[in-house]
Amino acid sequence: MSEASIAGGKTFSGLVVKTAMKDTAVVSVERYVKHPKYKKYLRRSKKYLVHDPGNSAKVGDKVEIRETRPISKRKHFVLASIVSAALDPNA
Repeated sequence: MSEASIAGGKTFSGLVVKTAMKDTAVVSVERYVKHPKYKKYLRRSKKYLVHDPGNSAKVGDKVEIRETRPISKRKHFVLASIVSAALDPNA
C-alpha cells in the first residue's frame, strides 16, 4: 500500500466545472442534507480547488478527490481518479 492510502483524510466525488488554471481543476461536490426544522432534503454544493498535475481532467468529468497537505492557499485536495469522462459534444 502506498503512503497516500495509509494516511486518512476525506475523499469526495464530484463534477469538474473549470480547468482554466495550470495544474488545477475546480470540482463541485454536492451533498444531500435534511433541513433541521422542515425535514425536507436539500442539495448543497461546494467548490474545491484540486491539484491536477498534467491537466488530465476535463470539464464535465466525474472525479474522485482526496484530501492532502496544503499545496497552496486554497488548494488542499488532489485528483485521486477520473470515474467517468465527459460526453464529447462534438462527437
